[in-house]
Amino acid sequence: MEAEQRVSLTLPLVSDDKHGNNNGLSSKLEEVESNHPQATTSSTSFFKTCFNGLNALSGVGILSVPYALATGGWLSLTLFFTIATAAFYSGLLIKRCMDYDSNIRTYPDIGERAFGNKGRMIVSIAMYTELYLVSAGFLILEASGVLASAIILFSIVWTGAFDGVGFHQKGTPINWSGIPTAMSLYAFCYCAHPVFPTLYTSMKNKHQFSNVLLLCFIICTVGYASIAVFGYLMFGSGVQSQITLDLPTGKLSSRIAIYTTLVNPIAKYALMVTPIIDAVKNGFPCFLNKKLFGIIIGTALVISSVIVALVVPFFASLMSLVGAVLSLTASIIMPCLCYLKISGIYRTFNCELVFLVVMILMGVVFTIIGTYTSVLDILVNLQM
Repeated sequence: MEAEQRVSLTLPLVSDDKHGNNNGLSSKLEEVESNHPQATTSSTSFFKTCFNGLNALSGVGILSVPYALATGGWLSLTLFFTIATAAFYSGLLIKRCMDYDSNIRTYPDIGERAFGNKGRMIVSIAMYTELYLVSAGFLILEASGVLASAIILFSIVWTGAFDGVGFHQKGTPINWSGIPTAMSLYAFCYCAHPVFPTLYTSMKNKHQFSNVLLLCFIICTVGYASIAVFGYLMFGSGVQSQITLDLPTGKLSSRIAIYTTLVNPIAKYALMVTPIIDAVKNGFPCFLNKKLFGIIIGTALVISSVIVALVVPFFASLMSLVGAVLSLTASIIMPCLCYLKISGIYRTFNCELVFLVVMILMGVVFTIIGTYTSVLDILVNLQM
């Protein structure tokens, strides 16, 4: 029974199995819904794991980082790289937590190993709420995935260089009032930590996982920073929350970027809500007709996420709220707390303990400030 209640984020996103790929998404979803405890196989190579990691990290932030930079000013890039470094280190902490106990397979498992059932519940709530709000963000309009991110980056740079937009805007050194929003949007760029246990358990050579994380974070951070700088230089302080809204619609490069953001959510939405449906189904074992119950839950999720998207149609505000409340919690605070408890390092005073405490305090402060600013921003927009 306990195995059946495991979160269904334990399957390798892309494995080296060259057979049975014709079924694609449908076969993966069937495996997820079966939730078999032996579904995890350690067969994924270094490069496939890198691809999966890049796919997880390359997300909605690609559209909003120019706006975040414009909101916070040039010096806010220092904050961006600080968050990126903290997120990378907390990813390593997740690996260390899993090394302490071979039974750990998912992110909620880490919470349970550290703090019991309450820890599992807290991690699960943070993880599934984040997935739910991100799915609502899809309905407001986003693009994600490593290929989509590369296409958007290339299209935007092409637009600036060859389609008459140019890179002539100066920008401002820093805008203190916009720092909380910029901070939350930067944090949202690194919200893939719940997927890291899946990547680790599916990897053939697990000792290389640290190198995978390093490579993925470097590539994604360079990509995010590049599009932030190019977008800010192209459109200045007037850049919109989705940079694709600023692109001239008559140009081919602009159309490619815009169409990518339109098509991609269709494929990604189902993958976002499927783990939520599985968790709800496993939480109500009394329903014998799992398929019918899954359809009901799925329909309710779609309807409710549409309502959220209609009530809060402010892309930057919603993503900023998710980044402040959930991304910082799941990506920085929880990994540090779990590692402190599982490793027992809190019993001795050393440099690593000090560093972890500083990271936790930083995450808490950022969460409080970012949440207050995001909620206030949403309320102001709703009254307009």
